[in-house]
Amino acid sequence: MQTFYDVQQLLKKFGLIIYFKDELNTIEMMNQELKDLHRSGLISNEEFMQARLILNQRKMGKL
Repeated sequence: MQTFYDVQQLLKKFGLIIYFKDELNTIEMMNQELKDLHRSGLISNEEFMQARLILNQRKMGKL
């Protein structure tokens, strides 16, 4: 997993398509869903950490 699109595709595997007009809100909701998936054991620690890193980098680019 290397891009924002890859994170979107990971979430899509679980039926989650997240889009808000404000991209920062989209990123925040994606982070929340990733936490829930990880807590439920549906994604690995590595997937979780990679996805969070990508989202945090994207978020920093928008601030």
